Amino acid sequence: MSGAKTRLSSARSLLNRAAAHLRQLALGADGELDVHQLDTLQVPSYDLAWCAAELAAADAIQDYADRAAADPLAQPLADAFAADVLQRCLARWSARPAEFGLSLTDIFALAPANDSALCAAGASKTLASLGRELVLRRGAMPPALLGDDHELMRDSFAKFAAESVAPRAQAIHREDQDIPAELLREAASLGLFGVSIPERFGGMQPDGRGDTIAMLVVTEALSHASLGAAGSLITRPEIMARALLAGGTAAQQSRWLPALAAGDKLCAISITEPDYGSDVANLKFRGTRVANGWQLDGAKTWCTFAARADVLFVVTRTDPDPALSHKGLSVLLVEKPPFAGREFEYQSPLGGRLTGRAIATLGYRGMHSYELFFEGFVVPPDALIGESQGEGRGFYLTMTGMAGGRLQTAARANGVMHAAIDAGIQYTSGRRVFGKTIAEYPLTSAQFARMAAWLTASRQFSYAVARRLDAGGDGREASLVKFFACRTAEWLTRDVMQMHGGMGYAEETLASRLFVDARVLSIFEGAEETLALKVIARDLLARAS
Repeated sequence: MSGAKTRLSSARSLLNRAAAHLRQLALGADGELDVHQLDTLQVPSYDLAWCAAELAAADAIQDYADRAAADPLAQPLADAFAADVLQRCLARWSARPAEFGLSLTDIFALAPANDSALCAAGASKTLASLGRELVLRRGAMPPALLGDDHELMRDSFAKFAAESVAPRAQAIHREDQDIPAELLREAASLGLFGVSIPERFGGMQPDGRGDTIAMLVVTEALSHASLGAAGSLITRPEIMARALLAGGTAAQQSRWLPALAAGDKLCAISITEPDYGSDVANLKFRGTRVANGWQLDGAKTWCTFAARADVLFVVTRTDPDPALSHKGLSVLLVEKPPFAGREFEYQSPLGGRLTGRAIATLGYRGMHSYELFFEGFVVPPDALIGESQGEGRGFYLTMTGMAGGRLQTAARANGVMHAAIDAGIQYTSGRRVFGKTIAEYPLTSAQFARMAAWLTASRQFSYAVARRLDAGGDGREASLVKFFACRTAEWLTRDVMQMHGGMGYAEETLASRLFVDARVLSIFEGAEETLALKVIARDLLARAS
Protein backbone atom coordinates (compact mmCIF):
# COMPACT_ATOMS: atom_id res chain seq x y z
CA MET A 1 0.00 0.00 0.00
CA SER A 2 1.34 3.46 -0.92
CA GLY A 3 2.18 6.04 1.71
CA ALA A 4 -0.84 8.09 0.67
CA LYS A 5 -3.22 5.17 1.08
CA THR A 6 -1.70 4.19 4.43
CA ARG A 7 -2.13 7.67 5.85
CA LEU A 8 -5.62 8.01 4.42
CA SER A 9 -6.49 4.75 6.17
CA SER A 10 -5.11 6.15 9.43
CA ALA A 11 -7.16 9.30 8.95
CA ARG A 12 -10.32 7.24 8.49
CA SER A 13 -9.55 5.47 11.76
CA LEU A 14 -9.34 8.83 13.52
CA LEU A 15 -12.55 9.91 11.80
CA ASN A 16 -14.31 6.85 13.21
CA ARG A 17 -12.90 7.51 16.68
CA ALA A 18 -14.09 11.11 16.55
CA ALA A 19 -17.53 9.99 15.39
CA ALA A 20 -17.74 7.47 18.24
CA HIS A 21 -16.76 10.19 20.71
CA LEU A 22 -19.43 12.58 19.43
CA ARG A 23 -21.95 9.76 19.42
CA GLN A 24 -21.48 9.21 23.14
CA LEU A 25 -22.05 12.91 23.76
CA ALA A 26 -25.21 12.88 21.63
CA LEU A 27 -26.95 9.86 23.18
CA GLY A 28 -30.15 10.45 25.09
CA ALA A 29 -31.43 8.57 28.13
CA ASP A 30 -32.96 5.95 25.83
CA GLY A 31 -29.60 5.13 24.26
CA GLU A 32 -30.54 6.72 20.92
CA LEU A 33 -29.20 9.87 19.29
CA ASP A 34 -30.95 12.87 20.80
CA VAL A 35 -31.88 15.73 18.46
CA HIS A 36 -31.23 18.42 21.06
CA GLN A 37 -27.87 16.93 22.02
CA LEU A 38 -26.90 16.75 18.36
CA ASP A 39 -27.64 20.45 18.00
CA THR A 40 -25.15 21.28 20.76
CA LEU A 41 -22.47 19.49 18.72
CA GLN A 42 -23.02 21.31 15.44
CA VAL A 43 -19.55 22.85 15.13
CA PRO A 44 -17.50 19.64 15.52
CA SER A 45 -20.14 17.72 13.55
CA TYR A 46 -19.78 20.13 10.63
CA ASP A 47 -16.00 19.69 10.66
CA LEU A 48 -16.43 15.93 10.88
CA ALA A 49 -18.69 15.98 7.81
CA TRP A 50 -16.01 17.80 5.84
CA CYS A 51 -13.35 15.32 6.87
CA ALA A 52 -15.62 12.44 5.85
CA ALA A 53 -16.36 13.98 2.45
CA GLU A 54 -12.77 14.82 1.66
CA LEU A 55 -11.45 11.43 2.76
CA ALA A 56 -14.08 9.66 0.66
CA ALA A 57 -13.05 11.76 -2.34
CA ALA A 58 -9.40 10.93 -1.64
CA ASP A 59 -10.21 7.21 -1.67
CA ALA A 60 -12.03 7.63 -4.98
CA ILE A 61 -9.17 9.41 -6.74
CA GLN A 62 -6.61 6.91 -5.39
CA ASP A 63 -8.67 4.00 -6.73
CA TYR A 64 -8.96 5.83 -10.03
CA ALA A 65 -5.22 6.51 -10.24
CA ASP A 66 -4.54 2.78 -9.97
CA ARG A 67 -6.61 2.29 -13.13
CA ALA A 68 -5.30 5.36 -14.97
CA ALA A 69 -1.59 4.61 -14.59
CA ALA A 70 -0.99 5.27 -18.29
CA ASP A 71 -1.66 8.98 -17.84
CA PRO A 72 1.31 10.79 -16.27
CA LEU A 73 -0.92 13.22 -14.35
CA ALA A 74 -3.28 10.73 -12.68
CA GLN A 75 -1.17 9.46 -9.76
CA PRO A 76 0.57 12.77 -9.02
CA LEU A 77 -2.78 14.55 -8.86
CA ALA A 78 -4.17 11.81 -6.60
CA ASP A 79 -1.21 12.09 -4.23
CA ALA A 80 -1.30 15.89 -4.23
CA PHE A 81 -4.97 15.69 -3.32
CA ALA A 82 -4.23 13.20 -0.53
CA ALA A 83 -1.59 15.52 0.94
CA ASP A 84 -4.03 18.43 0.78
CA VAL A 85 -6.85 16.51 2.45
CA LEU A 86 -4.67 15.09 5.21
CA GLN A 87 -3.41 18.57 6.05
CA ARG A 88 -6.99 19.90 6.13
CA CYS A 89 -8.16 17.10 8.45
CA LEU A 90 -5.15 17.69 10.68
CA ALA A 91 -5.96 21.41 10.89
CA ARG A 92 -9.60 20.81 11.85
CA TRP A 93 -8.87 18.17 14.48
CA SER A 94 -5.80 19.83 15.99
CA ALA A 95 -7.64 23.13 16.52
CA ARG A 96 -10.01 21.47 19.04
CA PRO A 97 -8.73 17.94 19.76
CA ALA A 98 -10.72 17.47 22.97
CA GLU A 99 -14.00 18.07 21.14
CA PHE A 100 -13.22 15.10 18.90
CA GLY A 101 -11.79 12.90 21.66
CA LEU A 102 -8.43 12.73 19.87
CA SER A 103 -4.86 13.23 21.03
CA LEU A 104 -2.50 15.65 19.34
CA THR A 105 0.03 12.85 19.01
CA ASP A 106 -2.35 10.79 16.88
CA ILE A 107 -3.47 13.81 14.90
CA PHE A 108 0.01 15.06 14.02
CA ALA A 109 1.06 11.57 12.98
CA LEU A 110 -1.12 12.21 9.91
CA ALA A 111 1.00 15.14 8.73
CA PRO A 112 2.22 14.72 5.14
CA ALA A 113 5.59 16.04 6.35
CA ASN A 114 6.09 12.70 8.13
CA ASP A 115 6.13 10.85 4.80
CA SER A 116 8.80 11.95 2.32
CA ALA A 117 6.88 10.82 -0.77
CA LEU A 118 3.65 12.45 0.35
CA CYS A 119 5.51 15.58 1.36
CA ALA A 120 7.01 15.76 -2.12
CA ALA A 121 3.59 15.19 -3.70
CA GLY A 122 2.25 18.34 -2.11
CA ALA A 123 5.39 20.45 -2.47
CA SER A 124 5.13 23.77 -4.28
CA LYS A 125 7.61 22.75 -6.99
CA THR A 126 5.65 19.57 -7.65
CA LEU A 127 2.38 21.45 -7.93
CA ALA A 128 3.90 24.09 -10.21
CA SER A 129 5.29 21.38 -12.47
CA LEU A 130 1.92 19.61 -12.65
CA GLY A 131 0.22 22.91 -13.41
CA ARG A 132 2.63 23.69 -16.25
CA GLU A 133 1.92 20.27 -17.74
CA LEU A 134 -1.81 20.92 -17.50
CA VAL A 135 -1.40 24.25 -19.31
CA LEU A 136 0.61 22.52 -22.06
CA ARG A 137 -2.25 20.04 -22.37
CA ARG A 138 -4.66 23.00 -22.67
CA GLY A 139 -6.58 21.78 -19.65
CA ALA A 140 -7.03 18.19 -20.83
CA MET A 141 -7.71 16.16 -17.69
CA PRO A 142 -6.65 12.54 -17.21
CA PRO A 143 -9.10 10.17 -18.97
CA ALA A 144 -12.36 9.52 -17.15
CA LEU A 145 -12.23 5.75 -17.91
CA LEU A 146 -15.98 5.54 -18.40
CA GLY A 147 -16.30 2.98 -21.17
CA ASP A 148 -17.12 3.46 -24.85
CA ASP A 149 -20.88 3.97 -24.50
CA HIS A 150 -20.57 6.68 -21.89
CA GLU A 151 -17.69 8.37 -23.72
CA LEU A 152 -19.81 8.46 -26.88
CA MET A 153 -22.77 9.89 -24.99
CA ARG A 154 -20.57 12.54 -23.36
CA ASP A 155 -19.03 13.54 -26.69
CA SER A 156 -22.43 13.77 -28.37
CA PHE A 157 -23.88 16.11 -25.77
CA ALA A 158 -20.62 18.05 -25.49
CA LYS A 159 -20.93 18.78 -29.22
CA PHE A 160 -24.51 19.98 -28.74
CA ALA A 161 -23.42 22.10 -25.78
CA ALA A 162 -20.53 23.69 -27.67
CA GLU A 163 -22.48 24.37 -30.86
CA SER A 164 -25.95 25.23 -29.57
CA VAL A 165 -25.72 26.19 -25.89
CA ALA A 166 -22.42 28.04 -25.49
CA PRO A 167 -23.10 30.67 -28.20
CA ARG A 168 -26.34 31.64 -26.42
CA ALA A 169 -25.15 31.31 -22.83
CA GLN A 170 -23.80 34.80 -22.20
CA ALA A 171 -26.88 36.52 -23.63
CA ILE A 172 -29.21 34.30 -21.59
CA HIS A 173 -27.25 35.18 -18.46
CA ARG A 174 -26.67 38.90 -18.99
CA GLU A 175 -30.18 39.63 -20.30
CA ASP A 176 -31.88 37.16 -17.94
CA GLN A 177 -33.63 35.56 -20.91
CA ASP A 178 -35.84 32.49 -20.96
CA ILE A 179 -34.17 29.42 -22.44
CA PRO A 180 -35.03 29.63 -26.17
CA ALA A 181 -37.74 27.22 -27.28
CA GLU A 182 -35.61 26.06 -30.20
CA LEU A 183 -32.87 25.02 -27.77
CA LEU A 184 -35.37 22.90 -25.83
CA ARG A 185 -36.61 21.32 -29.06
CA GLU A 186 -33.07 20.45 -30.15
CA ALA A 187 -32.32 18.98 -26.72
CA ALA A 188 -35.47 16.88 -26.90
CA SER A 189 -34.57 15.60 -30.38
CA LEU A 190 -31.29 14.27 -28.95
CA GLY A 191 -33.16 12.37 -26.23
CA LEU A 192 -31.85 14.60 -23.45
CA PHE A 193 -34.99 14.47 -21.30
CA GLY A 194 -35.03 10.68 -21.40
CA VAL A 195 -31.51 10.05 -20.09
CA SER A 196 -32.85 8.81 -16.72
CA ILE A 197 -36.00 7.13 -18.03
CA PRO A 198 -36.07 3.41 -18.96
CA GLU A 199 -36.14 2.39 -22.60
CA ARG A 200 -39.56 0.76 -22.22
CA PHE A 201 -40.97 4.24 -21.61
CA GLY A 202 -39.10 5.82 -24.51
CA GLY A 203 -36.01 6.87 -22.58
CA MET A 204 -32.31 6.06 -22.89
CA GLN A 205 -31.76 4.12 -19.65
CA PRO A 206 -31.51 0.34 -20.13
CA ASP A 207 -34.51 -1.57 -18.80
CA GLY A 208 -33.82 -3.51 -15.64
CA ARG A 209 -30.82 -1.55 -14.41
CA GLY A 210 -29.89 1.98 -13.54
CA ASP A 211 -27.38 4.01 -15.50
CA THR A 212 -26.68 6.98 -13.29
CA ILE A 213 -23.27 7.57 -14.87
CA ALA A 214 -25.01 8.41 -18.16
CA MET A 215 -26.93 11.12 -16.36
CA LEU A 216 -23.69 12.43 -14.82
CA VAL A 217 -21.66 12.63 -18.01
CA VAL A 218 -24.48 14.35 -19.91
CA THR A 219 -24.98 16.84 -17.10
CA GLU A 220 -21.26 17.61 -16.92
CA ALA A 221 -21.11 18.27 -20.65
CA LEU A 222 -24.10 20.60 -20.59
CA SER A 223 -22.98 22.43 -17.44
CA HIS A 224 -19.60 23.09 -19.05
CA ALA A 225 -21.45 25.31 -21.54
CA SER A 226 -24.00 26.83 -19.14
CA LEU A 227 -25.43 25.80 -15.80
CA GLY A 228 -28.58 27.89 -16.19
CA ALA A 229 -29.27 27.37 -19.88
CA ALA A 230 -28.59 23.63 -20.10
CA GLY A 231 -26.90 22.00 -17.11
CA SER A 232 -30.11 21.72 -15.12
CA LEU A 233 -32.51 20.67 -17.86
CA ILE A 234 -32.67 17.01 -16.83
CA THR A 235 -32.68 17.51 -13.06
CA ARG A 236 -36.44 17.85 -12.83
CA PRO A 237 -37.37 14.89 -15.08
CA GLU A 238 -34.74 12.85 -13.20
CA ILE A 239 -36.46 13.51 -9.85
CA MET A 240 -40.00 13.04 -11.14
CA ALA A 241 -39.12 9.90 -13.10
CA ARG A 242 -37.45 8.22 -10.11
CA ALA A 243 -40.48 9.00 -7.95
CA LEU A 244 -42.91 7.65 -10.55
CA LEU A 245 -40.85 4.50 -11.02
CA ALA A 246 -40.69 3.98 -7.25
CA GLY A 247 -44.34 4.64 -6.43
CA GLY A 248 -46.47 5.61 -9.39
CA THR A 249 -49.32 3.48 -10.66
CA ALA A 250 -48.93 1.71 -14.00
CA ALA A 251 -51.31 4.23 -15.53
CA GLN A 252 -49.32 7.18 -14.17
CA GLN A 253 -46.05 5.72 -15.41
CA SER A 254 -47.49 5.07 -18.87
CA ARG A 255 -48.95 8.53 -19.06
CA TRP A 256 -46.07 10.64 -17.80
CA LEU A 257 -42.78 8.85 -18.43
CA PRO A 258 -42.99 8.69 -22.25
CA ALA A 259 -44.09 12.34 -22.36
CA LEU A 260 -41.18 13.39 -20.12
CA ALA A 261 -38.68 11.30 -22.10
CA ALA A 262 -39.73 12.86 -25.40
CA GLY A 263 -39.70 16.37 -24.01
CA ASP A 264 -43.38 16.70 -24.87
CA LYS A 265 -44.08 17.56 -21.24
CA LEU A 266 -41.68 19.66 -19.16
CA CYS A 267 -41.82 19.45 -15.39
CA ALA A 268 -40.84 21.44 -12.32
CA ILE A 269 -40.27 20.30 -8.73
CA SER A 270 -42.06 22.24 -5.99
CA ILE A 271 -40.80 21.36 -2.51
CA THR A 272 -39.50 24.48 -0.76
CA GLU A 273 -41.86 26.75 1.20
CA PRO A 274 -41.29 30.28 2.52
CA ASP A 275 -40.59 28.94 6.03
CA TYR A 276 -39.22 25.49 5.13
CA GLY A 277 -36.36 24.71 2.78
CA SER A 278 -34.23 21.65 3.39
CA ASP A 279 -36.47 20.64 6.33
CA VAL A 280 -38.74 18.64 4.03
CA ALA A 281 -40.30 16.55 6.80
CA ASN A 282 -42.02 19.59 8.31
CA LEU A 283 -43.55 21.17 5.20
CA LYS A 284 -46.94 22.82 5.82
CA PHE A 285 -48.41 23.27 2.32
CA ARG A 286 -51.88 21.70 2.52
CA GLY A 287 -53.73 19.28 0.31
CA THR A 288 -57.30 18.58 1.41
CA ARG A 289 -59.43 15.78 0.02
CA VAL A 290 -62.58 17.17 -1.64
CA ALA A 291 -65.39 15.61 -3.66
CA ASN A 292 -63.67 16.05 -7.02
CA GLY A 293 -60.06 15.44 -5.97
CA TRP A 294 -57.55 17.36 -3.84
CA GLN A 295 -57.64 21.05 -2.99
CA LEU A 296 -54.26 22.77 -2.67
CA ASP A 297 -53.73 25.84 -0.53
CA GLY A 298 -50.57 27.70 0.40
CA ALA A 299 -47.31 29.05 -0.92
CA LYS A 300 -44.25 27.43 -2.43
CA THR A 301 -41.02 29.11 -3.42
CA TRP A 302 -37.82 28.49 -5.40
CA CYS A 303 -39.67 26.33 -7.91
CA THR A 304 -37.32 26.39 -10.88
CA PHE A 305 -38.84 26.32 -14.39
CA ALA A 306 -42.38 26.60 -12.97
CA ALA A 307 -43.71 28.87 -15.71
CA ARG A 308 -42.48 26.81 -18.67
CA ALA A 309 -43.44 23.50 -17.07
CA ASP A 310 -46.50 21.52 -18.12
CA VAL A 311 -46.66 19.70 -14.80
CA LEU A 312 -45.57 20.56 -11.25
CA PHE A 313 -44.38 17.88 -8.81
CA VAL A 314 -45.80 19.31 -5.58
CA VAL A 315 -44.88 17.87 -2.16
CA THR A 316 -48.01 18.34 -0.07
CA ARG A 317 -49.16 17.69 3.49
CA THR A 318 -52.25 15.55 2.98
CA ASP A 319 -52.63 14.60 6.64
CA PRO A 320 -52.86 17.61 8.98
CA ASP A 321 -51.71 15.70 12.08
CA PRO A 322 -48.35 17.36 12.96
CA ALA A 323 -47.28 14.29 14.90
CA LEU A 324 -47.01 12.38 11.61
CA SER A 325 -44.22 14.69 10.41
CA HIS A 326 -42.83 13.24 7.14
CA LYS A 327 -45.41 10.44 7.15
CA GLY A 328 -48.15 12.98 6.45
CA LEU A 329 -46.69 14.06 3.10
CA SER A 330 -47.77 13.03 -0.39
CA VAL A 331 -46.88 14.11 -3.93
CA LEU A 332 -49.47 15.61 -6.25
CA LEU A 333 -48.91 16.29 -9.95
CA VAL A 334 -50.40 19.62 -10.98
CA GLU A 335 -51.03 20.02 -14.71
CA LYS A 336 -50.95 23.49 -16.20
CA PRO A 337 -50.22 25.15 -19.53
CA PRO A 338 -46.69 26.50 -20.09
CA PHE A 339 -46.17 30.25 -19.79
CA ALA A 340 -43.38 32.55 -20.96
CA GLY A 341 -42.12 35.47 -18.92
CA ARG A 342 -41.79 36.32 -15.26
CA GLU A 343 -45.39 36.04 -14.06
CA PHE A 344 -48.34 33.78 -14.75
CA GLU A 345 -51.83 32.98 -13.51
CA TYR A 346 -53.87 29.84 -14.13
CA GLN A 347 -57.41 28.86 -13.17
CA SER A 348 -57.97 25.15 -12.53
CA PRO A 349 -60.88 23.66 -14.52
CA LEU A 350 -61.95 22.07 -11.22
CA GLY A 351 -61.74 25.32 -9.29
CA GLY A 352 -59.15 27.58 -7.71
CA ARG A 353 -56.22 29.66 -8.86
CA LEU A 354 -52.44 29.30 -9.19
CA THR A 355 -50.18 32.34 -9.59
CA GLY A 356 -46.43 32.51 -10.02
CA ARG A 357 -43.77 35.22 -9.89
CA ALA A 358 -40.11 34.84 -10.84
CA ILE A 359 -37.45 35.66 -8.24
CA ALA A 360 -34.55 37.79 -9.51
CA THR A 361 -31.24 35.98 -8.91
CA LEU A 362 -27.50 36.69 -9.12
CA GLY A 363 -26.90 33.83 -11.52
CA TYR A 364 -28.35 30.50 -12.64
CA ARG A 365 -30.45 32.33 -15.19
CA GLY A 366 -32.52 30.97 -18.05
CA MET A 367 -34.92 28.68 -16.20
CA HIS A 368 -36.00 31.18 -13.51
CA SER A 369 -37.17 30.19 -10.05
CA TYR A 370 -40.68 31.12 -8.94
CA GLU A 371 -42.82 31.85 -5.93
CA LEU A 372 -46.11 29.97 -6.29
CA PHE A 373 -49.44 30.70 -4.62
CA PHE A 374 -52.23 28.11 -4.64
CA GLU A 375 -55.69 29.36 -3.67
CA GLY A 376 -58.29 26.60 -3.46
CA PHE A 377 -56.64 24.97 -6.48
CA VAL A 378 -58.26 21.59 -7.18
CA VAL A 379 -56.58 18.66 -8.94
CA PRO A 380 -58.24 15.31 -9.81
CA PRO A 381 -57.88 12.21 -7.60
CA ASP A 382 -55.37 10.55 -9.95
CA ALA A 383 -52.98 13.49 -9.49
CA LEU A 384 -51.73 11.79 -6.31
CA ILE A 385 -48.65 9.70 -7.15
CA GLY A 386 -49.54 6.14 -6.27
CA GLU A 387 -53.21 7.11 -5.85
CA SER A 388 -54.65 5.12 -2.92
CA GLN A 389 -51.24 3.58 -2.18
CA GLY A 390 -49.39 6.88 -2.40
CA GLU A 391 -50.93 8.85 0.43
CA GLY A 392 -48.31 9.44 3.12
CA ARG A 393 -45.43 8.26 0.90
CA GLY A 394 -44.45 11.68 -0.43
CA PHE A 395 -41.33 12.05 1.67
CA TYR A 396 -39.95 8.68 0.58
CA LEU A 397 -40.75 9.27 -3.08
CA THR A 398 -39.15 12.70 -2.95
CA MET A 399 -36.00 11.38 -1.28
CA THR A 400 -35.80 8.64 -3.93
CA GLY A 401 -35.73 11.33 -6.55
CA MET A 402 -33.42 13.59 -4.57
CA ALA A 403 -30.66 10.97 -4.38
CA GLY A 404 -30.34 11.21 -8.15
CA GLY A 405 -30.84 14.96 -8.03
CA ARG A 406 -28.01 15.46 -5.53
CA LEU A 407 -25.65 13.32 -7.57
CA GLN A 408 -26.63 15.30 -10.62
CA THR A 409 -25.88 18.53 -8.78
CA ALA A 410 -22.36 17.21 -8.16
CA ALA A 411 -22.09 16.64 -11.91
CA ARG A 412 -23.27 20.18 -12.52
CA ALA A 413 -20.52 21.40 -10.20
CA ASN A 414 -17.97 19.28 -12.06
CA GLY A 415 -19.00 20.75 -15.40
CA VAL A 416 -18.78 24.30 -14.08
CA MET A 417 -15.36 23.59 -12.55
CA HIS A 418 -13.99 22.19 -15.80
CA ALA A 419 -15.28 25.22 -17.70
CA ALA A 420 -13.59 27.50 -15.16
CA ILE A 421 -10.23 25.72 -15.49
CA ASP A 422 -10.46 25.96 -19.27
CA ALA A 423 -11.29 29.66 -19.05
CA GLY A 424 -8.46 30.26 -16.60
CA ILE A 425 -5.87 28.52 -18.75
CA GLN A 426 -7.00 30.35 -21.87
CA TYR A 427 -6.88 33.77 -20.21
CA THR A 428 -3.65 33.37 -18.25
CA SER A 429 -1.84 31.89 -21.25
CA GLY A 430 -2.48 35.06 -23.24
CA ARG A 431 -2.31 37.77 -20.58
CA ARG A 432 1.20 39.11 -19.86
CA VAL A 433 2.13 40.74 -16.53
CA PHE A 434 5.66 41.92 -15.62
CA GLY A 435 7.14 40.34 -18.74
CA LYS A 436 5.55 36.87 -18.47
CA THR A 437 2.19 35.32 -19.12
CA ILE A 438 0.24 34.83 -15.91
CA ALA A 439 0.26 31.08 -16.59
CA GLU A 440 4.07 30.99 -16.44
CA TYR A 441 4.22 32.06 -12.80
CA PRO A 442 4.61 29.23 -10.25
CA LEU A 443 1.68 30.43 -8.14
CA THR A 444 -0.69 30.21 -11.10
CA SER A 445 0.67 26.82 -12.14
CA ALA A 446 0.30 25.46 -8.61
CA GLN A 447 -3.27 26.78 -8.48
CA PHE A 448 -4.12 24.96 -11.70
CA ALA A 449 -2.64 21.73 -10.34
CA ARG A 450 -4.72 21.97 -7.18
CA MET A 451 -7.84 22.72 -9.22
CA ALA A 452 -7.21 19.72 -11.45
CA ALA A 453 -6.67 17.46 -8.43
CA TRP A 454 -9.89 18.56 -6.75
CA LEU A 455 -11.92 18.35 -9.96
CA THR A 456 -10.59 14.87 -10.73
CA ALA A 457 -11.36 13.75 -7.18
CA SER A 458 -14.86 15.20 -7.36
CA ARG A 459 -15.56 13.63 -10.72
CA GLN A 460 -14.29 10.17 -9.74
CA PHE A 461 -16.10 10.36 -6.39
CA SER A 462 -19.31 11.09 -8.32
CA TYR A 463 -18.82 8.13 -10.63
CA ALA A 464 -18.01 5.78 -7.75
CA VAL A 465 -21.17 6.78 -5.88
CA ALA A 466 -23.23 6.42 -9.07
CA ARG A 467 -22.00 2.87 -9.54
CA ARG A 468 -22.89 1.99 -5.95
CA LEU A 469 -26.32 3.61 -6.28
CA ASP A 470 -27.06 1.57 -9.41
CA ALA A 471 -25.89 -1.56 -7.58
CA GLY A 472 -28.54 -1.04 -4.92
CA GLY A 473 -26.94 1.49 -2.58
CA ASP A 474 -29.29 3.57 -0.46
CA GLY A 475 -28.26 6.97 -1.78
CA ARG A 476 -26.75 8.41 1.41
CA GLU A 477 -23.43 8.93 -0.34
CA ALA A 478 -25.17 11.16 -2.88
CA SER A 479 -25.43 13.77 -0.14
CA LEU A 480 -21.73 13.36 0.65
CA VAL A 481 -20.55 13.90 -2.92
CA LYS A 482 -22.98 16.79 -3.48
CA PHE A 483 -21.67 18.43 -0.31
CA PHE A 484 -18.07 18.04 -1.47
CA ALA A 485 -18.42 19.01 -5.13
CA CYS A 486 -20.48 22.15 -4.66
CA ARG A 487 -18.22 23.90 -2.16
CA THR A 488 -15.22 22.91 -4.29
CA ALA A 489 -16.84 24.62 -7.28
CA GLU A 490 -17.23 27.80 -5.23
CA TRP A 491 -13.57 28.28 -4.34
CA LEU A 492 -12.35 27.05 -7.71
CA THR A 493 -14.46 29.49 -9.73
CA ARG A 494 -13.51 32.26 -7.31
CA ASP A 495 -9.81 31.59 -7.90
CA VAL A 496 -10.26 31.54 -11.68
CA MET A 497 -12.15 34.82 -11.45
CA GLN A 498 -9.23 36.24 -9.44
CA MET A 499 -6.78 35.17 -12.14
CA HIS A 500 -8.65 37.43 -14.55
CA GLY A 501 -7.99 40.48 -12.37
CA GLY A 502 -10.34 43.37 -13.11
CA MET A 503 -11.81 41.58 -16.12
CA GLY A 504 -12.96 38.81 -13.83
CA TYR A 505 -15.34 41.29 -12.25
CA ALA A 506 -16.81 42.31 -15.61
CA GLU A 507 -20.14 40.77 -16.57
CA GLU A 508 -18.92 40.26 -20.12
CA THR A 509 -16.32 37.74 -18.94
CA LEU A 510 -17.16 34.04 -18.71
CA ALA A 511 -15.34 33.77 -15.37
CA SER A 512 -17.83 36.07 -13.65
CA ARG A 513 -20.80 34.01 -14.86
CA LEU A 514 -19.21 30.77 -13.68
CA PHE A 515 -18.58 32.30 -10.25
CA VAL A 516 -22.16 33.48 -9.66
CA ASP A 517 -23.59 30.27 -11.10
CA ALA A 518 -21.42 28.12 -8.83
CA ARG A 519 -22.65 29.96 -5.76
CA VAL A 520 -26.12 28.43 -6.00
CA LEU A 521 -24.87 24.85 -5.99
CA SER A 522 -24.33 24.51 -2.24
CA ILE A 523 -27.77 26.01 -1.56
CA PHE A 524 -30.23 24.01 -3.65
CA GLU A 525 -30.87 20.25 -3.64
CA GLY A 526 -30.10 20.28 0.09
CA ALA A 527 -28.30 23.20 1.69
CA GLU A 528 -24.70 22.58 2.69
CA GLU A 529 -25.31 22.96 6.41
CA THR A 530 -28.38 20.72 6.38
CA LEU A 531 -26.53 17.98 4.52
CA ALA A 532 -23.56 18.26 6.88
CA LEU A 533 -25.52 18.20 10.14
CA LYS A 534 -28.78 16.38 9.43
CA VAL A 535 -27.55 13.78 6.95
CA ILE A 536 -23.78 13.23 6.89
CA ALA A 537 -22.78 13.78 10.52
CA ARG A 538 -25.91 12.10 11.84
CA ASP A 539 -25.20 9.06 9.69
CA LEU A 540 -21.56 8.97 10.84
CA LEU A 541 -22.62 9.07 14.49
CA ALA A 542 -25.40 6.53 14.02
CA ARG A 543 -22.97 4.01 12.55
CA ALA A 544 -20.05 4.74 14.90
CA SER A 545 -19.03 2.18 17.48
